[in-house]
Amino acid sequence: MLKIHQLFFLNVLGLFIAALSIASLISYLTLKAMLIKDSEDRLIQSIELLEPQIVSMDNYDRLAENIHSKTHFRVTVIDENGTVIAESNADKQQMENHSNRVEVMQSMSEPYGVTIRYSHTVKSDFIYVAKKIVSPKRTLYFRLSMSLEGVMNHFYMLWTRFVAAFAVLVVIALLIAYNISKKARHDIIQITQYLDQVSAKNYKAVLRPEYFREFLQISILLKNLVKKLHNRDKQKRKHTAKLRLINKQQNDVLSAISHEFKNPIAAIMGYAETLHDDLNLDVQIREKFLDKILSNTHKITLMLDRLALSVKLENNDLSIKPTTFDIAEAVHEVISVLKGKYPSRTIRFNGETKTVYADKTMIELALTNLIDNALKYSEEDVTVTLTMYTLSVSDKGIGIAPAELDKITSKFYRVQKNRWDNSMGLGLSIVSYILKLHDSALTITSTLGIGSTFTFSIENFIQKSKPTKS
Repeated sequence: MLKIHQLFFLNVLGLFIAALSIASLISYLTLKAMLIKDSEDRLIQSIELLEPQIVSMDNYDRLAENIHSKTHFRVTVIDENGTVIAESNADKQQMENHSNRVEVMQSMSEPYGVTIRYSHTVKSDFIYVAKKIVSPKRTLYFRLSMSLEGVMNHFYMLWTRFVAAFAVLVVIALLIAYNISKKARHDIIQITQYLDQVSAKNYKAVLRPEYFREFLQISILLKNLVKKLHNRDKQKRKHTAKLRLINKQQNDVLSAISHEFKNPIAAIMGYAETLHDDLNLDVQIREKFLDKILSNTHKITLMLDRLALSVKLENNDLSIKPTTFDIAEAVHEVISVLKGKYPSRTIRFNGETKTVYADKTMIELALTNLIDNALKYSEEDVTVTLTMYTLSVSDKGIGIAPAELDKITSKFYRVQKNRWDNSMGLGLSIVSYILKLHDSALTITSTLGIGSTFTFSIENFIQKSKPTKS
């Protein structure tokens, strides 16, 4: 494993070399493009200067030779049919028709045609610039070109100088990084020696970093830490007590889950053993037992789903996805679903249409839990009331004792502990988490033997749904 000063040295060096490499690549591409562009401009300027001479000239072969001898450019003259009528660097009789050359076709519609490609005639890469020249005598295409070899030789010469300069910079960076690494190593040794003395109970040891302010700050923190060592045992005891509390809470959760699962599992095992032991069991009874097994399996699945949802909400693993919707319509949808589950019960709704901005799925889940809870713990009608700023669910059930009101929204808590259903005591806990995500809260008022009302504010939902004035 590398030491900190070695890591520092290698990281600084790596970053510097990476920066130089990127800069080198960019400068390489930029410089190459600049040289090629400069060569194109030279060819264009030459054509502009030669155009009067080309218009007045009849002997294009001599013209091509003269221009080539003075400029060393390759000169090609092409008639409007694409036939090469003059060429400075090759036998024009052996050359193909040039009407399909990119630079020639481009010059037909633009002032100049420019391209770079390999010439099979002279076996080299060339920069081609062509221009369409119209004279009283005829129309032709005049093309100048130059080999990229010369341009690139000039480029490589410049690039070699750049590389040499970059190499010098790398050497300088190495020396600077090494010097900084050496100083960092000195201060680290000072801190290490100080820690050795402290571990030997020498709390009067002196620590004096010489080069880096950060190490000086570390030394101050270390000295403060030494002063607090006598509190270590006390902090350890507190930490141990906290761990014990966490373990107790975990055991309580496991105990609650185990208790809730005993009834459905026992029912499934009982029915399954009966089916297994009595192979001649009546078909109707067999189907009834299978239905019971399936029903209890669904209950276990529902409990697991609710437990998973409760854990995700408690750990803030779920985020709301608000939309604009009619909360009264959402209430009607929830009531419609629950009426299918409780066909003999009556659920009343008092309220009018109200548009809100919230997570519709989560709000419907909260309403479902509240109304389902009211139906389970009461035998009479359940009423849902929507006012200007609140939504409440009221029942005429067993009520909740004052001492239990603060506990009723806790996980795994139920008012009737001797009664089993598939809720696991998570319904109101889930509702509280959902409302908390929406900046709201559940308020419970209850009287034993008379009933309970569960209310939450929707004022924030309404304010968020109103359009913002610009």
